[in-house]
Amino acid sequence: MASTRIYIGSDHAGFNLKNKIGRFLKQAGYSVEDMGPYSYNKEDDYPDYALKVCRKVLNSKGKGILLCGSGQGMDRAANKIPGIHAAVCWNKASAVVAKEHGNVNVLCMGERFVRPQMAEKIVEAWLKNGFSEEERHKRRIEKINNIEKKFSKRK
Repeated sequence: MASTRIYIGSDHAGFNLKNKIGRFLKQAGYSVEDMGPYSYNKEDDYPDYALKVCRKVLNSKGKGILLCGSGQGMDRAANKIPGIHAAVCWNKASAVVAKEHGNVNVLCMGERFVRPQMAEKIVEAWLKNGFSEEERHKRRIEKINNIEKKFSKRK
């Protein structure tokens, strides 16, 4: 298995799937750190856990998996953080494209839309595929990075 550490987090709406994916990854031999929540709390907020996971991803050059009800909230929060490239995936093909074309370092999924068995296939596809290194994809990612830099300087 890859030596990359995987950080996983959710809000209440992704809590059950987070726990299942965490167990799946550990059984597959991956190094996983659960960033919370550690108990169900219907009042928690997805940005808090997105921030915890993304900080770890940036500091360690690891990978992150974020789960909420739809995946959309986690994706929005994660993509606000410079250096994070997150994508919502709903099937194996979307995970392959997210990695090969977008080189995403944070995978987002929604427990309300992705069944556990499909989530395992998504995670596996995302982890086992690499960035294509094609010039067109590098160029596009660099353009995104430039947008991020430009707007992070504005205040």
